[in-house]
Amino acid sequence: MNIDINDYCVPVNRKVELDKWPTKVEPIYQSKKEYKKLLEAQIDALSQQQQLQYADDRYSLLLIFQAMDAAGKDGAIKHVMSGINPQGCQVFSFKKPSAKELDHDFLWRTNQCLPERGRIGIFNRSYYEEVLVVRVHPEILGSQKLPGDLSDLDAIWQQRYRSIVDLEDHLYRNGTRVIKFFLHLSEEEQRTRFLARIDNPEKNWKFSSADIKERKFWSQYMQAYEACLNATSTATAPWYVVPADDKKNARLLIANIILETYKTLKMNYPVTDNKRRQELLEIRQQLLNE
Repeated sequence: MNIDINDYCVPVNRKVELDKWPTKVEPIYQSKKEYKKLLEAQIDALSQQQQLQYADDRYSLLLIFQAMDAAGKDGAIKHVMSGINPQGCQVFSFKKPSAKELDHDFLWRTNQCLPERGRIGIFNRSYYEEVLVVRVHPEILGSQKLPGDLSDLDAIWQQRYRSIVDLEDHLYRNGTRVIKFFLHLSEEEQRTRFLARIDNPEKNWKFSSADIKERKFWSQYMQAYEACLNATSTATAPWYVVPADDKKNARLLIANIILETYKTLKMNYPVTDNKRRQELLEIRQQLLNE
């Protein structure tokens, strides 16, 4: 599989224009059979890396998924991470903040869910909602009990970008590798998927009138995503814009990006020293003598 993940990485300090980033590219796979074969190989490789990560116990991985509705976040998480030991992986989905969460700063609720060393944490939506949904609907700020002047919206977004970048820099210094995926879906493909959800009794529970309401703000969301990607893609916590019109291809790309990140970590299984080896030999002998 010949993939250059840099093709999908948002460059640092370069302006992103999402209408120039593809929502669909030439697929990595040639058939459904080949897709399954490639994904199975990636799942196996991820399982091995996660086992090593768990044993090494120095690094954690935080995967952040952001996208418009119906872009395939749930499916990507389900398929790509299907081989991971549940003991080493935690998935959190963030909806509308509760009253308790609104009594804290906007990073508080997600900070409670950061992965421990040796584990993978997955955020299905995240603290980035505070510079995406809230930016599109700034009236939400009124319920967040913020001090100071709320009329200077640009200053609020810039402060939040800074808080996010500072957090992710702190996490990196302490062993957490943050990988951020924006599943880039076209407006037409979203329409097609919404129709499919409505027509399929097994899927229409996923659809609500709120989805259509948010669709009307498509251009505002694209502007919010552009500003967010420009401000928060860094060398230590990069954003990847994953073409999402082809769900299968998107999953293969996501798995490959995670595997490439694993390659940058210097992980090892714990080494048994002489004292520990002698202890094991003595225990072994005791078992043999039973």
